[in-house]
Amino acid sequence: MKRLSKLTALALLLGAGCIAIVAAEQRITTNPRPEEDLKRLFPGAAAFSPLGGDPLHFTAYAADPKASPSAPKLGIAFWTTDLVPYEHGYHGPIHILVGMDPKATIVGVVVDYDSEPYGYFSVEPPKFAAQFKGKTINDPFRVGVDVDAVSRASLSINSATRAIRDSSRMVAKTLLPELSTK
Repeated sequence: MKRLSKLTALALLLGAGCIAIVAAEQRITTNPRPEEDLKRLFPGAAAFSPLGGDPLHFTAYAADPKASPSAPKLGIAFWTTDLVPYEHGYHGPIHILVGMDPKATIVGVVVDYDSEPYGYFSVEPPKFAAQFKGKTINDPFRVGVDVDAVSRASLSINSATRAIRDSSRMVAKTLLPELSTK
């Protein structure tokens, strides 16, 4: 009877550990309702499309496209994790929402979620995200060259920078001809 109790306790402990690991890994999806972050990227936007298209993206409009079908498109926003899911930081995926105008210029970057260590080497300080504003897809996006970092060996900084660069180039190549039409 004692042995059965010990085995049951061990099984419960292992099961709880597995559930904790699976729950941590399940945060691979992006924020399904990023309205506040979209407004930070495009403060002049009156409306945003739902996430959709190929590649997945939101479109920012100067006016509600339902009320005004010819509403000008201000730009697009996209999750790096949707487009380059293989880019991971030290502790897993870094969920970054990138806003880009029709001329392939980044208007802003929001780090929505990461499990990286916080501090001087982190992708969370506002200074990290702010340095991408104004970059175009033609910029090199190289840590230590045009992207500041404390350490060139920082896995998280390098990974986040590559994710922003690669996803921005992918979106621009695919969607910019569409964005330039009204």
